[in-house]
Amino acid sequence: MADMGALPVGEYGTPGPLRDRLVAAILSGRKTATSSLYEEYRRFGEDLPQVGQREIVLDSHQHPVCLTETVAVEVLPVSDMKLDFALAEGEGFTSVDDWWAAHRTFWGSEDYRTHLGQPEIELDENTLVVCQWFRMLPLPSSR
Repeated sequence: MADMGALPVGEYGTPGPLRDRLVAAILSGRKTATSSLYEEYRRFGEDLPQVGQREIVLDSHQHPVCLTETVAVEVLPVSDMKLDFALAEGEGFTSVDDWWAAHRTFWGSEDYRTHLGQPEIELDENTLVVCQWFRMLPLPSSR
């Protein structure tokens, strides 16, 4: 069994109602994909997720609830986003336009801009998005 302390942490959305909804969607199996701005990886010098990589998913109270294992990663401009990915995000999107409206609002929010350390982020059809597909795994038992 892998040392859970050595695994990266997956924190979906911001703590509170948004994270609670996203974690519930992961645990139910509705959410099998997530997206993030390529700019965030670039800005913080982080490696993109890799196939086979596992993360510990935390709830709003910073408690581990499950693991995810990356099964595919693709970097796309918003203009090339696919409906199957938007649906796999498990947030009730029925079109790529719905997906983009919700993500543009989140990524354009003051909290997110502050997180990136810049007041404005250009969000348009050329914005690069990291599309990560995953499968949910239970936490290892502590026997």
